[in-house]
Order: sequence, then C-alpha cells, then structure tokens
Amino acid sequence: MHFTHFIMLYGYWALFVGCLAEGETVTLLGGLLAHDGLLNYGYVVAVAALGGTTGDMLLYFLGRRYGAKLLRRFKKAQPNIRRANKMILRHPLFFVMAVRFMYGFRLVGPMMIGASRLSPVKFIIFNVIGAVLWALIFVTLGYLGGQMVAPWLAKVHHHLKYAFFLLAVVVVVWLLPRTIRYFLKHRRS
Repeated sequence: MHFTHFIMLYGYWALFVGCLAEGETVTLLGGLLAHDGLLNYGYVVAVAALGGTTGDMLLYFLGRRYGAKLLRRFKKAQPNIRRANKMILRHPLFFVMAVRFMYGFRLVGPMMIGASRLSPVKFIIFNVIGAVLWALIFVTLGYLGGQMVAPWLAKVHHHLKYAFFLLAVVVVVWLLPRTIRYFLKHRRS
C-alpha cells in the first residue's frame, strides 16, 4: 500500500485517536497533511474538534464519578483545588475553554471540572465551543506551517538522499574492518 493511500485511509482515525488526549502535535500534523493535500482541511478541523470533545467528555464524566475521591488524596493541594473549584463555578465558560490551551491541564482539567459538579449541559456546550476553536487554531497553524516548511523540505529532501548515501558509506567503511577482524578472531578459536 502506498504511503499516501495509507494516510488517506487511516489519517482521520489517527487524528481522532491522537486528539482524545493531548493532541496539539497530532492536530498540527493534520494541518500539515491538509496543506500537502493528503487530507481535507475541513475534515481535519472537524475530526480534531470531535476527538478533543470526546476525550474531554470522557475525562469530565470520570471526574464527575471519581474526581472528588481522587482529589481528596492530595492533602497539600486542597487550598488550590478549592480555589480552582470556585473559579470553575464562577467562570465556567472561560475555564472549560481555557483548560484546553493550558499545558499540563488538558487531562487533569476536565476531571477537575467534573469533580466541581459543573452541570453536564454547560460543560458539553462550552467544551464543544472550546474544541472547535482549539481545532481551528492548531490545524490552521499546521496548515500555515506547511506553507512555510514546504520549500525548505523540498531542498532538504534533495540533499537528504546524498546525506543518507554518505552515512551508509561511512557505516560500511567503519563496520567492515571490525566485522572481518571479528570473524578472523573467532575462526581461529
């Protein structure tokens, strides 16, 4: 199977699975692939938003079910957890949307939101809005990055085949005498 065909068959599924958790790198890569014409830009945005929404929904409901019990284990963090809960309930739209962009909070944030008892309806609405904005931003950055990187990659690709050939020659020249010595030494034994 040709690589392009493989990407077109499994690229959206891989993007969806990658966006269930962190996803920024996968989403940027999806934008690059859309720039190269291997994936459709609109579908990449939609699949990234769907994956991000689904992952956060699962984490939210896990947090709603087990989050309070889990968070009680962190005795020293209780003042911070209480502050976060107050902020979640006071500014739910901001917190639900912003947690998606906070490094290190992408997995913990939805669980904390679930544990805060924010209503599922509010979470779902704000989560979908945040996921669509997040997908649009990161896919577009990847797409625009493809425009900037494409000319550079063409030059690198041209020189890369010579670099690999040179590397192969160096490895053979370095490895050949050692291999011959090894076999001669073990042949005498």
